[in-house]
Amino acid sequence: MLLQALSRAKEEFTMRACGILMPVFSLPGPFGIGTLGEEAFAFVDFLARAKQTYWQILPIGPTGYGDSPYQSFSAFAGNPYFIDFRVLHEQGYLTADEIPAEVPVGPVDYGVLYQQRPVVLQKAADRLLAAASVEYKDFCTAQSFWLDDYALFMAIKAEQGQAGLCDWPDDLRTRQPAAVAAARERLAGQVDYFKAVQFFFYTQWNALKAYANGKGIQLVGDIPIYVSPDSSDLWTRPELFQTDGQTHLTQVAGCPPDAFAADGQLWGNPLYDWPRHKAEDFAWWKRRMRHATSIYDVVRIDHFRGFESYYAIPAGNKTAAGGHWEKGPDRAFINAIHETLGQGGIIAEDLGYLTPEVKTMLAASGYPGMKIMQFAFDSREPGNYLPYTYPHNSVVYTGTHDNVTTEGWRQSASPEDVHYACRYLRCLPEDLTEAMICACLASVSDMAIIPMADWLHLGAEARINTPSTQGANWQWRLDTPLTSLLAEHIADLTALYDRVPAAADC
Repeated sequence: MLLQALSRAKEEFTMRACGILMPVFSLPGPFGIGTLGEEAFAFVDFLARAKQTYWQILPIGPTGYGDSPYQSFSAFAGNPYFIDFRVLHEQGYLTADEIPAEVPVGPVDYGVLYQQRPVVLQKAADRLLAAASVEYKDFCTAQSFWLDDYALFMAIKAEQGQAGLCDWPDDLRTRQPAAVAAARERLAGQVDYFKAVQFFFYTQWNALKAYANGKGIQLVGDIPIYVSPDSSDLWTRPELFQTDGQTHLTQVAGCPPDAFAADGQLWGNPLYDWPRHKAEDFAWWKRRMRHATSIYDVVRIDHFRGFESYYAIPAGNKTAAGGHWEKGPDRAFINAIHETLGQGGIIAEDLGYLTPEVKTMLAASGYPGMKIMQFAFDSREPGNYLPYTYPHNSVVYTGTHDNVTTEGWRQSASPEDVHYACRYLRCLPEDLTEAMICACLASVSDMAIIPMADWLHLGAEARINTPSTQGANWQWRLDTPLTSLLAEHIADLTALYDRVPAAADC
């Protein structure tokens, strides 16, 4: 009996693992933004040396309004900014003199990328399309369920001077068959360009994923619960969203006021017409999740609580303060996803206002929720995030992309909160970041994810995003070398807290 108990305990420990949160755009590199080139492969090597199991990233879709990865032109497409020019050169799609001059690593300047990238990618696309390969044709066929409409959507946007969907001519905005057919014929060249760019992206992405998996690293992807109001998703299937029948939104998404945002968060995303989704047996969501699980090893679903109930704000409101809660699909949605994918491979972002109903839905899903160590000591956070409350089936973070770095938290939190954290973790203030990391790794949570900036003890300058603000977000890039000494330190703590993957433990 004792041997069986010890065996079960050992199995539980072997399930423990950890990883690092690092957006693709934050990688170093010579082209003004992180790419899927040699720096991404080098980061995989670093993760392997550090005995990590997971690399968590942010959404990889083409960024729209505010440069946010959570406001993408498509729920399925990849970000053209992540395409590496050096790889295109190696494949013969670019000549050496067509590759832009290298620039020092610094914050992402999306304005420069917006002007520069299409010029270079057009040259590569022209060469691909001049002698389309079997691989390219197969890609277009396999991805036609989203690629055709996305490419046409982007071509029309370019023709309309990048105007948002809401400002398109009525016949195009509402997809009148004659207008769509004419646009498809008129913009055939541009449509092919956007398809070629997606081929480049996914070819490079698949190569990186294969390399990471070969090194024992699993990629944790991230999908926003909502699509963008300026997206091919809304344009293609407006009946799946809360609109007036003319593609104009009637209610939009957000979060209510809380201690972190006095006016709440007004995201502005389309809200789903959940009865319509249910009538179609959640076919659109099933397809989206099948796609996500084909390109990631694990999928984090942002704002998971929105499936139980969601905060609806009348379209046109200036803040989120005038919204109200409405019922979501709840268990019907969970059951549909289970039927399609089984019950594993998903992380539920369950932060924020959690009702008993949300907790019941999360328990029924079987998915691990998230725990934020910073919240455990933040007097503004009403939830209890102290480590002793964590279940095994959870993912613990020092902080996420929406939090200031832990070192930044130490410097900006109230003295009382910092004092409490130091008392609880038995450390001096200057050692608080390392102590929080160790508390995460020591916790019972099956998975621990530490942002790269926290391992480097960087301050607020390395913050990725400040919710409800615009400007200076999604720009942080790693300009600090990832040394062998740091990898050894991370590996040592990973082993100390029994989170080394079995293959790396020998």
